[in-house]
Amino acid sequence: MLSVLRVHLPSEIPVVGCEITPYVLLRRPDNSISNEDVPESAPINGYCMRYRVQSDRKVAVCSVHPTEQATLQCLVCVKAKVPTAKSFHCTPKCFSDAWQHHRALHERASNISNENGTEEEEMFGRFSSTGSGVTNAGISCSTSNIGQSPSLSNASTPIYPTAVTERSGDSLFEVGRSRTYTPTSDDIGYALKFECVAIDAETRIPVGNAITIMTSRVIPAPTPTPRRMIQVNDVLGHMDPDSRIASSGTFSVLSYNILSDAYATSESYSYCPSWALSWPYRRQNLLREIVGYHADILCLQEVQSDHFEEFFAPELDKHGYQALYKKKTSEVYSGNPNAIDGCATFFRRDKFSHVKKYEVEFNKAAQSLTDAVIQPGQKKVALSRLIKDNIALIVVLEAKFSNHGADNPGKRQLLCVANTHVNVHQDHKDVKLWQVHTLLKGLEKIAVSADIPMLVCGDFNSVPGSAPHALLAMGKVDQLHPDLAIDPLGILRPPSKLTHQLPLVSAYSSFARMMVVGHSLEQQRKRMDPTTNEPLFTNCTRDFIGTVDYIFYTADSLTVESLLELLDEESLRKDTALPSAEWSSDHLALLAEFRCKPRVRR
Repeated sequence: MLSVLRVHLPSEIPVVGCEITPYVLLRRPDNSISNEDVPESAPINGYCMRYRVQSDRKVAVCSVHPTEQATLQCLVCVKAKVPTAKSFHCTPKCFSDAWQHHRALHERASNISNENGTEEEEMFGRFSSTGSGVTNAGISCSTSNIGQSPSLSNASTPIYPTAVTERSGDSLFEVGRSRTYTPTSDDIGYALKFECVAIDAETRIPVGNAITIMTSRVIPAPTPTPRRMIQVNDVLGHMDPDSRIASSGTFSVLSYNILSDAYATSESYSYCPSWALSWPYRRQNLLREIVGYHADILCLQEVQSDHFEEFFAPELDKHGYQALYKKKTSEVYSGNPNAIDGCATFFRRDKFSHVKKYEVEFNKAAQSLTDAVIQPGQKKVALSRLIKDNIALIVVLEAKFSNHGADNPGKRQLLCVANTHVNVHQDHKDVKLWQVHTLLKGLEKIAVSADIPMLVCGDFNSVPGSAPHALLAMGKVDQLHPDLAIDPLGILRPPSKLTHQLPLVSAYSSFARMMVVGHSLEQQRKRMDPTTNEPLFTNCTRDFIGTVDYIFYTADSLTVESLLELLDEESLRKDTALPSAEWSSDHLALLAEFRCKPRVRR
């Protein structure tokens, strides 16, 4: 026989728009324990599960047929102070059929009023003279005499009570009959009751006790103030006065570490409400935020493989995005294979088409490096330091907009987008720098083979001024940089090799190079670090605040048109830090709009 062992909800507090799916642990007929559903469409040995979701929303129920929702109410009962529950009926026929009994309620109320000697005329006379005795949504009962059976005609305004009780207590309103339920705005302020029971698939009769669980009251989804795009006038982009006229077609790129559910634990983020930290809430809030930016290219980090397949890829497909994904390698990771995160790149099908994909596995690069430069006796130690499972996803896209004018109409406009998540360990600065250098050398090879604008996006886990940031932004690392002191394997020597030839510039440094200053631009400048020309922070938790996320671009082929505004720390600290009910990651999304520069003909 099928039986329910345990039921619990992912969060006690339901939120409008966020799907609720209870965790149900079942004992199957073969005595095995499983959390896989046994739906009515696929019973096992003649048994299946039945679900029901109810709301304690106050609804009127019929006084004659308490399983039916009321559609009309007798106003005479209301004024006569007849118990409210007895004034409701489900249909005009129900009211008419019950009239003899119902009239007795009026008479008893009238007798009580006569005994008091003051209220009969006030209660009944006015209704007899006006003729309006019953109201409902579109049906009223007109009475020429309070003792006659009502004739049902004439529409009037419905009147419903604020609280309704059944004969045995508060009524519950059924809102769903499936395992999952998504609260609506109608549920705000009301608690939900989930009920599950094993039933005989043929007779529909329960074969065990129903297990129920009540939620807290449904709350509306928090709605943070939308972040605006700020127009910039970057001096790097306007050296050629004819560049804006000659070029055409802008596109936007988002980079966002969305915080993997595997890392979003109450131990790490105890200041965030449990319901706001739950994945069912965060995924909806993240999707709402991401879709709201209307970016043409999305570079997301910390996307779990199961969440990519089951949620982000299908949901963003509905919004016109094609998806590409690279999961982290798993030589170090030993947990649930579905919970391994990775990098996901999405692009709008109406703006770009996919040309080629390169996958960078730093573990493979580590194997090659140790084989080439590490002594045989040191290889095991070297690999244990270098193998961190980090990856990068490089995508070559072809734009569906032209950038070449009438003199060269046939040339394809390609774009190379790198999306990466670099090693997080702060005591492995050599590994961070080596990973970034490895990625840049790979991008250099692509640049040599094609004249192509490049974007390098991601969470580099490196603050401005660090060696990885210097390599990205300056093309080299000062040989006296303090980060180079940490190199137990000698993989960074000689420091002179730590260079690249890509003309990379950080998109957000455009805020520091603005030619025209207005209130919005000045506000953004205050949220920048003047010493590094980077945002003051892109990652804000209780224990850390700083910039680790970047969008770099090749300044010889692209220019920045606008940037998504930065947030101030004070506004985030009201909730202690990120994530919060408003923002569902501990990182900020970065978004830049670019324009392709016209190629100079040589």
